[in-house]
Amino acid sequence: MAKLAEHVIEVENLTKRYGDLLAVNGISFNVRKGEVFAFLGPNGAGKTTTVEIIDTIRTPTSGKVKLLGMDVTKQKRAIVPRIGVLPQDFSSFDRITVRETMLFYSRLFFSRARSPRRNADIEGLIELVNLTDKAAEQYKNLSGGLRQRLGIAIALVNNPDVVFLDEPTTGLDPRARREVWEVLLGLKKQGKTIFLTTHYMEEAEILADTVAIISKGMIIATGSPAELIENNAKYLVLTLQSVNANAFEIIRKMGFKPVHDTHQDLKVRMEHTEDILKTLNAIKDAGGAFLSLDVRRPNLEEVFLKLTGEALQEDPAKGGMG
Repeated sequence: MAKLAEHVIEVENLTKRYGDLLAVNGISFNVRKGEVFAFLGPNGAGKTTTVEIIDTIRTPTSGKVKLLGMDVTKQKRAIVPRIGVLPQDFSSFDRITVRETMLFYSRLFFSRARSPRRNADIEGLIELVNLTDKAAEQYKNLSGGLRQRLGIAIALVNNPDVVFLDEPTTGLDPRARREVWEVLLGLKKQGKTIFLTTHYMEEAEILADTVAIISKGMIIATGSPAELIENNAKYLVLTLQSVNANAFEIIRKMGFKPVHDTHQDLKVRMEHTEDILKTLNAIKDAGGAFLSLDVRRPNLEEVFLKLTGEALQEDPAKGGMG
């Protein structure tokens, strides 16, 4: 029998209160060594609060949390040198270059850690996050995506056992977001344990080995992206574009309820492939029409909607305790 992977994070009945606000409500989960664990939920769900308890920034109201086998409330000094953290809204000094930024944080870490090493492999880390051609560029001149990649490099300056990345692609355009994903996939190939918080479905699907869906301070589902979809969304989605009135009426008479309905486009959940064929034939026989169609399995977004009843989207105001 294969040996189970070592747990580097163990959370048991974790609770965090801020006065009358219950930000984290008795959650429990484990993170295995070498995996990418994604906390998926909207702003205000409790993601950031949980991360900041695990990485020793905040203290829990109740419950137990172990990181690398150590109690986060009692062994902070032993834990901190072994983790890397990229907080929300990472920022650095405007007028120093990428290389100077890395040298500053390297020297800061190793002086505090009293390590026999003097600094990190600065050039190696800059190359790892694909910033070699920007090494002499001042921080103020970097785009949002480049700044986040620099932040990831800083989080790796001490070669940590566990890396915490809190909303690393929030506010980035799609291209910059994918560039950051490429960096994170590279870390994953290196076997780094990564704890990622996000409210982007595609990000969790692409990067994560395990996803925990959190809503209103509670974990409501955990598993691989494929497991969550398989266990919670056993249906197909038929999308018809440029549908005429006859097609709308036929689908409703057949007893199917649209999950998305505009004046011309229609999405319908169907349990079986046979239902799709019957629907298309019925539309054809009755003179209905549509321009194009698509059939696919549901994704994590639809799973989240089913489990929580709320949409998951970026909130520019970033209100609440993430």
